[in-house]
Amino acid sequence: MLEVYGIRNCDTVRKALAWLDENGVAYRFHDFKKEALTAATLDGWLRAVGWESLLNRKGTTWRGLPENVRAGIDARAARALMLENPSIIRRPVVVRGNEVACGFDAADFARKYR
Repeated sequence: MLEVYGIRNCDTVRKALAWLDENGVAYRFHDFKKEALTAATLDGWLRAVGWESLLNRKGTTWRGLPENVRAGIDARAARALMLENPSIIRRPVVVRGNEVACGFDAADFARKYR
């Protein structure tokens, strides 16, 4: 079963969940707003996909950060930001066994999860 992490009201998460539902793919959804993100879980994702892939630089949370924070971002700072505010994580994060992916692309989902 897939583990899907994100925020329920995120458009991209809604699209991903709709795709999974329409294709009969079983999953468990973890809402960052309701279920805390542990450091251990985040560290596993960081090892699997890297902080650059996991950090959402297109969202309003990123754009709302002070310029000096955005300019000085590195792996350590990104991890701290993600733990403090999971809304800055690219969504959804999909975990299947040891495989971790972030973001939604229907063609990619079809290849991986059908």
